[in-house]
Amino acid sequence: MTSSVDGLVSGLSTSSMITQLMQVEAASQTRLKTKVKTAQTAVSSYQSVNSKLLTLNSAADDLGQLPTWRAVKATASSSSVTATSTGGTNTAAGSTTFDVVELAKAQVSTLSVDPTAPITTASSIRVQIGSADPVDIQLGPDKSAAGVAAAINAKGIAVKAGVVTTGGSQNILQLSGTKTGSSNAFTVTGLNFGDPVVAATDAKLRVGALDGDGNLTAGSYEVTSATNTFTGLLTGVSVTVSKKETGVTVNAEADVSGIAAKFQALVDAANAALTEVTAQTKYDPDTKTGSPLTGDFAVRQLSQTIMSAISGGLTYANPDYVKPAAGSGLPEETETNRKNVVFGSLSRLGIQLDRSGQLTFDAAKFTAAYNADPTKIQQAGIGFADNFEAMATKQTTSISAVINGRKTEIDSMNSQIANWDTRLAAKRESLQKQYTGLETALGKLKNQSNWLAGQLG
Repeated sequence: MTSSVDGLVSGLSTSSMITQLMQVEAASQTRLKTKVKTAQTAVSSYQSVNSKLLTLNSAADDLGQLPTWRAVKATASSSSVTATSTGGTNTAAGSTTFDVVELAKAQVSTLSVDPTAPITTASSIRVQIGSADPVDIQLGPDKSAAGVAAAINAKGIAVKAGVVTTGGSQNILQLSGTKTGSSNAFTVTGLNFGDPVVAATDAKLRVGALDGDGNLTAGSYEVTSATNTFTGLLTGVSVTVSKKETGVTVNAEADVSGIAAKFQALVDAANAALTEVTAQTKYDPDTKTGSPLTGDFAVRQLSQTIMSAISGGLTYANPDYVKPAAGSGLPEETETNRKNVVFGSLSRLGIQLDRSGQLTFDAAKFTAAYNADPTKIQQAGIGFADNFEAMATKQTTSISAVINGRKTEIDSMNSQIANWDTRLAAKRESLQKQYTGLETALGKLKNQSNWLAGQLG
């Protein structure tokens, strides 16, 4: 419509005039769009800070878990033995020495068969594995060794069959158990299998020795397992053997390096949060430009909170505190002191603030402190982790509330912008009609003027 009225009679650029008038009319909407963009940038910055806080929260929670402090590092004196910590809270340092007497084996049974002729006339065979219910396997028309093997395998039981070509007049039908241990021995009814070529056996370890008659000496014992893995020799340690041998020693000791790694992860997470806060709140005096969260008190306070938690020393809830009975007469100050433990400087755990405002962690110093007093350092470490987790939870809850508030504000402004779109479209249409009417009126006047000029002429 604008092109049809643009300067039709008046010679004015009416479309340009309408555009300029609409820019004035849309000034309020433009300001709203600018506010939305600014708010969206701030939300992204808040979310970036919040993600660092969540990482810090997770690292603190990980450090404060009891399995972290009860983890053990297991080692074996033999390369054929693998010792692995199973984790959890039920672990203990210790050592044991044993002989690997037997390895767990799966049963293997073989039967010489004709390479081409049927090996049975029966319509089915029966396989029983250990004490489980027997399984009947129906045979198809193909009763050759290959056909029987296919029927067994199709049944999906813990026995697999195969035909071994020997190159002679006889082939071998071989059945192999898929599970080790004497409880997984199997028998086959309907085929003339003899004794197994490999018997299903349990693995056996001996702690101690035998006397001259082959009996266990006093205090000695043997343990068996259906697999080559044992879980009961040391609490919280799994031992897997792979060959017979004597005099294997397995040691389990506190995994101090693993605990130190958890401390380092928390320190790294705290430093990442501090770095992110600095990036989102910094101000450049040379260019006089700020960051999305420059001047935001809640975010700037986060840095102070983290650094104060380090520089102010460690006080944590006493894990051994028991509330006294009513009427005990303990003064309130004494009662308060019993509820908390004042540990003091975190440098005793190897944690300090450097000159740049970043946290540092000295693993060697922590290891020395732990080895000197494991119980005390464990309590202090868990207390430190709990304090940081509570602090991170409080901060992330606060920032999440700000993010949700900003998002609500953005939704409201976007709704207003959408309403402005409707109003501006109506205003543009009104202006176009107005200028069209003006051009039409001017056209009529011009026609009248030309008629009068003609009459006068």
